[in-house]
Amino acid sequence: MPNSIFMTSTESKSGKSMIILGLMQALLKRSRQVTIFRPIIDIPAGVESRDHDINLVLEYFGLDIPYEDTYAYNIDTAREFINSGRQARLMENIFEKFKSLESKYDFIFCEGTDLSNKDSTVEFNLNLEIASTLGCPVILVVNAWQKSAGDMLDISRRTMDIISGRGLELLSCLINRAAFPERERSELAGRLRSGSADSQMIVCVLPEEPTLGCPSMADVRKWFDARVLYGEKRLDNLVSSYLVAAMQVEHFMEYLTPGCMIIVPGDREDILLACLSSRLSTAFPEVAGIVLTGDLSPHSSIRRLLDNMIGEPIPILGVEGHTFKTIQTFTQLYGRIDAGDTRKINTALGYFERYVEGDEIVKRVLDYKTSKMTPKMFEYNLLEKARSKKMRIVLPEGQDERILQAADIILRREVADLIILGDPAKIHLEARNKGLSLENAVIIDPVSSPLLEDYVYTYHELRKHKAMPLDQARDLMLDPTYFGTMMVYKDDADGMVSGAANTTAHTVRPAFEIIRTRTPGTTVSSIFLMCLKDRVLVFGDCAINPNPTPQELARIAVDAAETAVVFGIEPRVAMLSYSTGDSGSGADVDKVKEATLLAKQMAPDLLLEGPLQYDAAIDPAVAAAKMPENTVAGRATVFIFPDLNTGNNTYKAVQRAADAVAIGPVLQGLKKPVNDLSRGAKVTDIVNTVAITAVQAQSAR
Repeated sequence: MPNSIFMTSTESKSGKSMIILGLMQALLKRSRQVTIFRPIIDIPAGVESRDHDINLVLEYFGLDIPYEDTYAYNIDTAREFINSGRQARLMENIFEKFKSLESKYDFIFCEGTDLSNKDSTVEFNLNLEIASTLGCPVILVVNAWQKSAGDMLDISRRTMDIISGRGLELLSCLINRAAFPERERSELAGRLRSGSADSQMIVCVLPEEPTLGCPSMADVRKWFDARVLYGEKRLDNLVSSYLVAAMQVEHFMEYLTPGCMIIVPGDREDILLACLSSRLSTAFPEVAGIVLTGDLSPHSSIRRLLDNMIGEPIPILGVEGHTFKTIQTFTQLYGRIDAGDTRKINTALGYFERYVEGDEIVKRVLDYKTSKMTPKMFEYNLLEKARSKKMRIVLPEGQDERILQAADIILRREVADLIILGDPAKIHLEARNKGLSLENAVIIDPVSSPLLEDYVYTYHELRKHKAMPLDQARDLMLDPTYFGTMMVYKDDADGMVSGAANTTAHTVRPAFEIIRTRTPGTTVSSIFLMCLKDRVLVFGDCAINPNPTPQELARIAVDAAETAVVFGIEPRVAMLSYSTGDSGSGADVDKVKEATLLAKQMAPDLLLEGPLQYDAAIDPAVAAAKMPENTVAGRATVFIFPDLNTGNNTYKAVQRAADAVAIGPVLQGLKKPVNDLSRGAKVTDIVNTVAITAVQAQSAR
């Protein structure tokens, strides 16, 4: 997986373009395979212009990257997804676009939206959700323009807390456009650094640089699509402010400030002459330029004066709109660094190198390693792994609409080969009515299947120790769940998923009777894959064993660790109890202590600790106080509960309180994979469970 970073800001006009240039230059020293990626660009739908920052990077650094690869959506389309309740789909599509870049580049520089719209708070939270979905560490750019050092301390701390609260890793905080003194900038950086949980976080406070923050007359020309009447060679004049000339000349002159731009109706030649005259006197500051509104040009006599002036006149632009409309437009104008403006780019790069520890930031980014796995990362990796070697999964509940909808998705995405049990005519009719494509599925009716007789006699033989009559074996084998389980046993399928319509007992009982455990005496147990916002955890056993013995609990722990590895989760196992270490006593604690010792004997190389309370297992701060320097405490990824009552209630509490996605129960301990669905399962739950079963089948082989 290539390195990546996600840069976001607190508000618009924060000077991100300068920081992007500096960081991209530092990154390209290390590797040429670097791309910029903006999940959402601020170009409205239907507008053909290219995103400014993407275009700046591609053109200045000469990167041969297709423009369409550098973004996922425009802002209008993204809003449509969100407003129609499809934000999850938006995130999924952005994630897939991001993943498609991983095979092509060593580094992906992600940039959030510009927050230039009215709902900047919503956009900022959207940016954080995208960063979390992509699993990227964050660089925060905070806009200090027209704010005090005290304001910036409060704003930066609050924003850093929000980012930390989302479970994101903040690598650097860059406070840009600070107008306060150097001493205050240094103190601000120190206080933010000392107040951060990460002592290595890089904090830089950059002073305002007018040549970067202020627009030039060239920017004004582009912004208004203005005509250059005079002063073409001086369009690099910087505009520090604007002044609307609506007074008589003698009063207007009192309001002139250095670098101001004059907005005036095109027929006010008196104002135009006054501005030209001010250049000849040291008593008045020189203006940056003049914008004449109303699509009006100066009188011929004034033009003759301008045409024959000594030296290059100040820029005079003509625009079509009336004065008030021009003023409204100008309030949105800000300085931009364009790809062809080498003077501004060189200024920006020099400024970045002077005030930002760019190489250190890049080093931290490239050295950044995390074991965190977001739900989207987990789901993507899960589906990719299932696709890598397709397994045959049987779905016995072909009468359920959700099963057919999930089957359509699974087949389209080539997650697995499917066998659906039920009446083929009814299933095909339902699929046509719902617009589903099941042509690539094998549909079998157990009643008419040529496999039935063999399955009946096989089941009768397996259950002869229970003196089962042949007629009863036939009746049971007509049940789709029993028939599907026998398909797995006979290698006619690699795994089974059921439970959307049937109870857990009805799904699990045939597996116990037919497939059986990997070795005699093995405990069949379950785990839930708990997808939190910033990680995926394993909880077990939360569905099968009411009150496991120490031996069974140890087996559950080792099996859960093995299951975690199958799904790409690094196992650090916490044996949970109501006390940590030697702090408590009693029969329940002793059971967990014994199970911990047995599990360590079964798997001596496994990172496993117990007894641990849940907070000591998951929270590094609590772990530091209760069990310092322990390799599992505070960093656990696999949580083993002492009994079903505790496990089942805890997984449901975490699911609701943390808005987590609980995938499971995933059964472990069987020779071949069979998994149960909740009767309230959604289509996405079914898709994920089929993928899980396919991956288990790959591992079993």
